[in-house]
Amino acid sequence: MAEKRVQRRLAAILAADVVGYSRLMSSDEAGTRARFNYQLDEVVRPAIDEHRGRVVKTMGDGFLVEFGSVVDAVQCAADIQNGVAVRQANEPEDRKMLFRIGVHLGDVIVEGEDIHGDGVNIAARLEGLADASGICISAMVREGVRNKLDVELSDLGEQPLKNIAEPVHVYRVELNGLVGETEDVLSSDAMFRRPTVAVLPFENLSGDPEQDYFADGLTEDIITALSQWRSFPVIARNSTFAYKGTSPDIRKVGEELGARYVIEGSVRKAGNRIRVTAQLINSDNGHHIWAERFDRDLADIFELQDELSQSIAAIIAPELEFSQSPETRTKTPQNLDAWELVQRGYAQIWGIDLDGVMEARKYFEQAINLDPDYSRAYAGLAFSFHRELWLGHAEFSGVTRERFLDAANRAVSLDDADSSGHIMLCMALYWCHELDRGISEAKRAVELNPNYAQAYNLLGHGLALAGQPAEGILCNERAIQLSPRDPRRGIWIWSLGFCHLSARQYNDAVELFERSVQRHPGNPDAHLGLASCFGHLGRVEDARAAVEEYRRLIPKSSERPIFFWRYKNESDHEHFLEGLRKTGWHG
Repeated sequence: MAEKRVQRRLAAILAADVVGYSRLMSSDEAGTRARFNYQLDEVVRPAIDEHRGRVVKTMGDGFLVEFGSVVDAVQCAADIQNGVAVRQANEPEDRKMLFRIGVHLGDVIVEGEDIHGDGVNIAARLEGLADASGICISAMVREGVRNKLDVELSDLGEQPLKNIAEPVHVYRVELNGLVGETEDVLSSDAMFRRPTVAVLPFENLSGDPEQDYFADGLTEDIITALSQWRSFPVIARNSTFAYKGTSPDIRKVGEELGARYVIEGSVRKAGNRIRVTAQLINSDNGHHIWAERFDRDLADIFELQDELSQSIAAIIAPELEFSQSPETRTKTPQNLDAWELVQRGYAQIWGIDLDGVMEARKYFEQAINLDPDYSRAYAGLAFSFHRELWLGHAEFSGVTRERFLDAANRAVSLDDADSSGHIMLCMALYWCHELDRGISEAKRAVELNPNYAQAYNLLGHGLALAGQPAEGILCNERAIQLSPRDPRRGIWIWSLGFCHLSARQYNDAVELFERSVQRHPGNPDAHLGLASCFGHLGRVEDARAAVEEYRRLIPKSSERPIFFWRYKNESDHEHFLEGLRKTGWHG
């Protein structure tokens, strides 16, 4: 019998492990595993995806990755080390989880999804030579990145490596020369190097689950008020609300969200009186910086919200070299019941069924009847029309879109300083195919609230539609960065995939669409994006399967067009359709 031929290929290999992993595990086993998995999910895998790597395997304290390019491998290694460093800048030294990384270019033996051989072994030995948070590369890698990366290297000379026959010439990567700077179309990244604030959901102590919406609404108003202060970033509401109903360790919250300061509190409502307690905690050490209790009549709820947000900001500001006051302040409704109705509406609207959307719309309409000058009520009403259209239940005769546009315009006219109204107007204009005006509204929303993740998402999607996918990619990456645990992250990943598809980067787009489907399988547009990409890549059967899934998710009676937000340039429109036509698409 002929001997089976060994499959080999040339690959760039990245090997990494955690420094002092056994010590960390002995002091806090569960916490160490949680921090390791967090770094994998939030730093390592996104960097690998961005640089087109393939995770071969993860071990208890490390991981092995294969790349087709040494440039991608080294840049990925640098991004991982920089990302880990940023997220642990304020962590006590004895709790820091630091990685060592080695990169080598060599021949590997392929066995299914696994790889073996000297190429892998040398990468692992190079990792062992690296300092904590450091990167060591072989001479072959050094030759591959020369004149391609602006990287400073220190020559460590010939190094004997365990179980490797010949010494290997080793270089250390000096990371100071390789820290990437993310471009931004609207504001400086310096903001993201400043200490960040997270507001956890205030606890409802009323004993009545029906009052949860009241505590949630108060929390959201504090987040919104704090977001107007440009001196520090505020983590988006949907990321912090992931902790609702738990009693999390504040230090871990700070680490997971990248927040130095955490605000938590409680609300107790009894009759016409309300008691709110709030405290500001430094997540680095768990120390309480400030705490206060507020007892008020319900009639003063909006003064209480202002007082809370101003008190918290005034305490934080000196530590952040605070030097400016908020540019704007959104108006508050004149009727408490209207405010409560809006909170109830938003609590209902995020389901995937039409009944929830219609129930939410009733709340918004009742709020408008009680307070005709309440901007947020009109913004909520506008959003209900967006949800109806997006779910494919509305008629596309133009009536729904007109009502959407009217409500959004009304929200902005009543309170031009509220970014949520501008977001709704942006959406309405996109639906009405007024792309340039929609982009202007998204930019206005970001200007008013630089921490509004959804504003960046909509701006990025609009820029891709307008023929600027590279700028769209940056904005969508910013949205994900601003709200790292947002339940809508699957939608934003879809939008990021759409930008890559528009940029003709099909493989990157496929990876993103597939990640979006994993997080949000009910999004029909992720399946349609996959179909177009697969068509362009010649994967016809995969494309047809994606089309079938899209059609399964859209109601058969729906008039929903595939281009509900239309490309500005006909060539981009035809490019998308070209991928679908390869599946036999005629819809």
